Amino acid sequence: MPKTAGRPRGFDREAALDRAVTEFWLHGYEATSVAGLTAAMGIKPPSLYAAFGDKRALFSEAIQRYGVTFGAVSGQVLAEEPDARVAVERLLYAIADAYTDPAHPPGCMVITAAVNCTSGAEDVKAELRAIREASTKAIRDKIATGVDAGRLPADTDVDALATYYAAIVQGMSTQACDGVGREGLEGIAALAMRAWPE
Repeated sequence: MPKTAGRPRGFDREAALDRAVTEFWLHGYEATSVAGLTAAMGIKPPSLYAAFGDKRALFSEAIQRYGVTFGAVSGQVLAEEPDARVAVERLLYAIADAYTDPAHPPGCMVITAAVNCTSGAEDVKAELRAIREASTKAIRDKIATGVDAGRLPADTDVDALATYYAAIVQGMSTQACDGVGREGLEGIAALAMRAWPE
């Protein structure tokens, strides 16, 4: 006897996930309630649980979605640009634009979503920390290529320089959340590039 198709979902899963991204981005993981999520996503709690699991599982999926949409710019810039200095400079200016785009919440979801989490959400903080560490490593790897190519001094402290620019990225996110506009963030980017070793 052939299997019968299950009852089709009454909502667009991708669109609902995008709305969940916005909710978590706006409010952070712990401050975002299931009631707030379902209201934003236009679904009932049973549909959320059936489609995404619990709030924690939905958050992980939302972070992955963010990473391939709004958050993809950093990886794209670093992958596209062979020159380390140009890559880091382009990265800072790209995020100045992305972090202040009025089409979505300000700043970076990966940086802001677990700022005020309690000890009960250590796994959330660890998940986001791992993503930030991977981003820092990508910057580090790009800087290392500059040293290898002779475009940076051989004694460049690659780890310290990568950590510095990662801190600039995180600070720019916070500034954007505080209302600093694109021009202000571009000013930070310009100043930060003065620290690039000659």
